[in-house]
Amino acid sequence: MNFLIDAQLPRRASWWIREHGHDVVHTLDLPEGNRTADFTIIDIADSEARVVVTKDDDFVDSFHLRGKPRKLLLVATGNITNTELQHLLLRNLATIVAAFESAAFIELNRTGVIVRE
Repeated sequence: MNFLIDAQLPRRASWWIREHGHDVVHTLDLPEGNRTADFTIIDIADSEARVVVTKDDDFVDSFHLRGKPRKLLLVATGNITNTELQHLLLRNLATIVAAFESAAFIELNRTGVIVRE
């Protein structure tokens, strides 16, 4: 699966997911880095069939209002250490990937995965 990780999440999250065989880009890898506008992130993700991974509710609003991005993973953990995030993300990665076979919007919270749409 292809992912595009937004600026609120650490770059190392891309490394964790890549180690499990997925294609991952972090906003820091884009020409404008973490200053990349949300609409540009959405355009890149949709054109490259990537799931936008974010903590930013603006992407949720765009998903509901405009149907963009096509696939969205909202990380709704609140403040969490990078180690806790790594364990949570990797523990649920197979479930997330499987859920995106039929869903377009998934939430990852401290207790697990919620399929939203």
